[in-house]
Amino acid sequence: MEWWQALILGLVEGITEYLPISSTGHLIIASGLMGLDDPASKSAVDAFTIVVQGGAILAVLGLYRARVVEMVMGVLGKNPAGLRLAMLLLAAFLPAAVLGVLLNDWIEARLFFLGPVVAALAVGGVFMIVLEVLRERHMRRKAGGGHALVEPGREMEIADLTFRHALLIGLMQCIAMWPGTSRSMMTIAGGVLVGLKPKQAAEFSFLLGLPTLGGATVYTLAKNLKETHDAGGPNMFEVLGLVPVLIGVVAATISAAMAVKWLVSFLNRHGLIPFGVYRLVLAGVLLALGLAGVVAV
Repeated sequence: MEWWQALILGLVEGITEYLPISSTGHLIIASGLMGLDDPASKSAVDAFTIVVQGGAILAVLGLYRARVVEMVMGVLGKNPAGLRLAMLLLAAFLPAAVLGVLLNDWIEARLFFLGPVVAALAVGGVFMIVLEVLRERHMRRKAGGGHALVEPGREMEIADLTFRHALLIGLMQCIAMWPGTSRSMMTIAGGVLVGLKPKQAAEFSFLLGLPTLGGATVYTLAKNLKETHDAGGPNMFEVLGLVPVLIGVVAATISAAMAVKWLVSFLNRHGLIPFGVYRLVLAGVLLALGLAGVVAV
């Protein structure tokens, strides 16, 4: 892998990881356009696209360091609110942690193809549009009617979350194991469904990404190193080079930090509908490129 290819993939990963638009779909397009879907190196490139998530993790650690310190102090018994937030994130993380290990090989074998990825992008786009329309309608109501998780006309802060809410968000995150769905989309949507403001739902999604993406990164790296060692073949670093991997991580860190700050502001002004529309367009582009043989999944 050339340094500029690693730079582009790192930028794509960082920009799209925390936006509800599917980093997988964008990385497939970028890899295909740069000719990185060659069967000889595809396994290493696929591992790279997961490991480079480490940069996105570093971005959130930097931007939300106060929250992270609060949770660390909570675990040490010095901050009850921090301990509660840490436990909420643990409750939301556990479903994906268990199912991710159990289903990882099955998902790679059966769902990482053009059709399932395009379908996930399109269905997710429609889902986000419908969810935002329903949320806006819900917030316009001043009283009564229906059965909701939160009082009509009022949206919660993260401090209002219960463990039932956190578990529901965690179960929504499990759906994102389907390639093309977007972890951010499902966790932000889950937060909105339980009653969080879009901005707060995004922040909870960012924090939940720390253990989720961290676990996926470590698992994928360890798996690549073990499998290549057992097979007597070159690992990801030997195929792609150490310098390109580091360039990708740095690029992902910087671009993810910028994307996170932009997303919070954008959600406050425009909600989820623009992302839903974007996903539908992306699904069409990916399908066209796949059918034309430009990208391979």
